[in-house]
Formats: sequence, C-alpha cells, structure tokens
Amino acid sequence: MKALIVVDYTFDFVADEGKLTCGAPGQSIESRLTSITKQFIENNDLVVFAVDLHEEDDTYHPEMSLFPPHNIKGTKGREQYGMLGDYINSLPDEQKKLLYWMDKTRYSAFAGTNLDLKLRERSITEIHLVGVCSDICVLHTAIDAYNRGFSIVVHEDAVQSFNAAGHDWALQHFTSVLGAKVVNKSSH
Repeated sequence: MKALIVVDYTFDFVADEGKLTCGAPGQSIESRLTSITKQFIENNDLVVFAVDLHEEDDTYHPEMSLFPPHNIKGTKGREQYGMLGDYINSLPDEQKKLLYWMDKTRYSAFAGTNLDLKLRERSITEIHLVGVCSDICVLHTAIDAYNRGFSIVVHEDAVQSFNAAGHDWALQHFTSVLGAKVVNKSSH
C-alpha cells in the first residue's frame, strides 16, 4: 500500500507574497504536484497534507531565530497554494474524507505527530513525497520515513526549494543515502 505526503505546499511557502516563499521554483511544480495529488485521490490512496503550524509569538520555537514568522495559525499562509487549493476545495465531501490533514511543528511530518500510526494502521509501506522545501521539510520527512522502514519515492518534478544548491544536494541524498527512488513524469 502507498500514500502521498504533500509537504508544506502552502501560500506562505509558494506565493510571491508568502512569508517564507520559494517563489518561482515552488510555483514551477504547481501543475505536476496537483496532477500527482489528483492521481492518488482518484486511486483512493491515502493523501496526507502535512502543513507547517506556528503560533504568532512563540519565542521558544527553534525556527523563530532561523526564519521569519510563517504559516501562523489562522492565517492565509497555511492554505494550500494555487491549483492544488482550488482542486481540493472543488472535491465532493466523500472524496475529501480520503484526505488526512495534519499539523506539524517541526521540519519532519513525523516529528511529534501521529503520522507513523496513521500509515501503519492502513498497512502503508511506501510513501511518495511532493512539496517544499526539498532540502528542509521534505528531506527531514524522508529521513524519518527511512528510519521507520518505509520505502520512499520522491517526485523530482514535484519538489523544490528556495535554495538551488540545497535542492540538488537533497535529490542526490535521497538516492545515495536514503535509498529512495527519485522519479519524474518521464520516468513513469
């Protein structure tokens, strides 16, 4: 069994006016990321939306000294970006029930969440990763998935970062260190 994890494809991380945006690189994967999400939903596979969550004035969170405030609870910044958000909002309620929304407060979608439990209770052994940033939250989610024994597929044409060198390094790291399968549309 497989599941798709859409990591942080939100307004704050992708839109030009987002608080911690990838900008054009993040926007360049919009169509492909949305297409992959549609495929998983149409196949009745589990789709997880792992969405970064921060409190307005949380001075104790380690990211607060590294990045500007982003994905603040109750703001537009946490909404799914562009075509993906439009697609999800257009789904009938019975299809929306197949989606699993989860807040995450650390880079990895596994850190401090029940994601591992949700995947295992559905007998999922293979996770597919899309979203941003390939060298931060996608990478840390992949590392935790590897350490938990999941097979990992990273969709190269549906991950991106604001750091081109970090993105390239992460793509190499996925295969050479985590044993992940890195695929793109032409490799299907």
